[in-house]
Amino acid sequence: MPERDAYEVLEVHPKARQLVIQAAYRVLAGEYHPDRDPSPGANRRMVELNAAYEAVRTADRRAVYDIQRSRAAAPVPIVMGYAEPGPRSRESERGSNVVDFGRYAGWTLEEVNRQDPEYLRFLSRHSSGIRYRRRIEQLMARRAEAAAERR
Repeated sequence: MPERDAYEVLEVHPKARQLVIQAAYRVLAGEYHPDRDPSPGANRRMVELNAAYEAVRTADRRAVYDIQRSRAAAPVPIVMGYAEPGPRSRESERGSNVVDFGRYAGWTLEEVNRQDPEYLRFLSRHSSGIRYRRRIEQLMARRAEAAAERR
């Protein structure tokens, strides 16, 4: 089992679909690959990322990891109401493409764009979507171009 929680390293929700986990891994691996990021921390982050993905790469491995994870977790107190958002890492602010809150938590922006483009429009105007704004604008522009080509 990796030192840090694999889902935390991959910046996905523990209940995220397998395709979401794979997409998150690919995005983060591209960002921290030593060929793209020569900083000394990138190599350490890439090793950690590979270990986390290896733990949850397939449904079978993920099931084993989830069992180990649940056994290692301390009992969590039951809290009524909404929980406060946890601290975000600098990596998630810089370029994560995975939504980490709301009804589409664990989804990539591309998946949300295919499923519910109106939600992306809302998110681009909402304060919680500031860190995704550039990518949302790209997706919306691509959708508009595709619609114009169909006419």
